[in-house]
Amino acid sequence: MDLLRHLGFFVAVAEEGHFGRAAERLGMTQPPVSQGVQRLERRLGVQLFSRGSRGVGLTPAGAELLPQAYALLGGAERFVAEAGRLRDRAVRLGVIPQLSSWHVAALAASTTVTVTTASTVELVDAVTSGALDCAVVHHPALVNSLECGSVIKVPSWFLVPSGHPVTAVTDLRGLPFALPPRSHGTAAFDLFADRLRAAGLDPAFVPASDEREIVAAVAAGRAFGMTCDPHLQAPGVDRVALDDQFSLRVRLVWRALQPDVRDAISAALT
Repeated sequence: MDLLRHLGFFVAVAEEGHFGRAAERLGMTQPPVSQGVQRLERRLGVQLFSRGSRGVGLTPAGAELLPQAYALLGGAERFVAEAGRLRDRAVRLGVIPQLSSWHVAALAASTTVTVTTASTVELVDAVTSGALDCAVVHHPALVNSLECGSVIKVPSWFLVPSGHPVTAVTDLRGLPFALPPRSHGTAAFDLFADRLRAAGLDPAFVPASDEREIVAAVAAGRAFGMTCDPHLQAPGVDRVALDDQFSLRVRLVWRALQPDVRDAISAALT
């Protein structure tokens, strides 16, 4: 039995004082309304209406139950409205500064989002507290009790001053590495530094808060950098493809997130 539907019959008949007018108001024929009210009365075990040649009237039990029917129907409407608000609300997404503007645009095009940029530690705290719905963070990283998606390797390129010959990582010796500070993702930073050292490169690190600072440092000839923007072009900067072991590794973290939203965000990163 659809209780809310039958309560709607009850309220319509109570307000109209007539089964026929109630049915017309509901856009129905009279028999289903009459049968629905009878079914509700059997379910409740009380008679809601007294029937007569001049129409119908509320019984004492019906009069006492009518305000509660209004409350239940009103609560259902508020419930549906709140669900709609949550459905239509933009997903509050956090991203690390290493994620390129191109990828952020792809994320925004894949689903309705508002984007916050911060370090992995700050993003994990924001998702944990409920200030953000989800975040794209470094891997590896301490994510507390948050749910995690699969590790995604975002293709990346080295940025070098124009004309700087690079056929191997070791050709970058002598140039500092411009990138966000270690505090933005400590474990990921240390793992990446280990990969560079294993490849024969142990550069000095120059902090750069975002891609603009990295590009500026490279264009000035003061450093090399990295980007995951597949279309980045800038005066004084060359983009060089090297081994994918240096790709940006990220994961999506969340507390509660619709599967279709998770899938859309993950797809936009690949």
